Amino acid sequence: MPALVKKVLGIAPVEDENGGYSPSPLALKLATKDKTDYEQTTFPNAQKSGKLRILMLCTEEKYLTMENGKKFSTGNHPVEMLVPMLHFAQAGFEVDIVTPTGKPVQIEMWAMPEKDEAVKSLFQKYEAKFTQPRSLKKFVQSSLKDNSPYIAVFIPGGHGALLGLPDNRDVGKLVRWVADKDKYLLAICHGPAALLAGKADGNSASFPYKGYKLAVFPDIVDKATPAVGYLPGPMPWYFGEKLKALDVEIVNKLATGTCHRDRKLITGDSPYAANAFGKMAAEALLAEAV
Repeated sequence: MPALVKKVLGIAPVEDENGGYSPSPLALKLATKDKTDYEQTTFPNAQKSGKLRILMLCTEEKYLTMENGKKFSTGNHPVEMLVPMLHFAQAGFEVDIVTPTGKPVQIEMWAMPEKDEAVKSLFQKYEAKFTQPRSLKKFVQSSLKDNSPYIAVFIPGGHGALLGLPDNRDVGKLVRWVADKDKYLLAICHGPAALLAGKADGNSASFPYKGYKLAVFPDIVDKATPAVGYLPGPMPWYFGEKLKALDVEIVNKLATGTCHRDRKLITGDSPYAANAFGKMAAEALLAEAV
């Protein structure tokens, strides 16, 4: 279809000043909302001391190069990141933020729910930490200890989770530490792609989540979204396929808000799952903290 026709129909991705593309007007209308379905929850057993914490692993890369060479302007999805964090805060858990080298967190600001005061307020509270996160590289050198205060690692979604996480050695060390120390791993949408780093030196036999069931953003949806201009071209690779090759079962076929818990791995499929995912994770962590 000619580019001019796509633009008239509202399905042409929007180019930015750096040559990257954000979703088309139609795709934004279909896939984003100005207010989330976040519901404040009171947790009777919320921890008061703040002793136990959550480590959030984010991407520091912005552009995902598609199969056709065009760059998708991505990062972490604000709803998938901030709505669960609201539940964690209500449950009494502080969140510390890391990126692979300590560069600023990249966020899909085009997906920010501009009329959601709870989400925007939390974003402002953490804005300095998003700008100056800790370095994962330094963290794994000094903080993977038996007496760590971290009860869980949280990996938010957004296509940016495919950038610099699935093949990162430090992410691999973190994923294996979570599994070895029987801690919780929380991942939503494209976030579970980071689990791929759990293979030690590419050895599939070392993958700690072999045989687990997950809810993730489906490959079939990623294959369909270029048609409405959400993505500027076909994906360069599909993380669901790679997870299945490691004997992981994906429980959902579409992105409708599915959440799933398998032992201490809690996953959700999309922004539609963010509220239920955050509540499910907070309740599980509080039960563990007792």
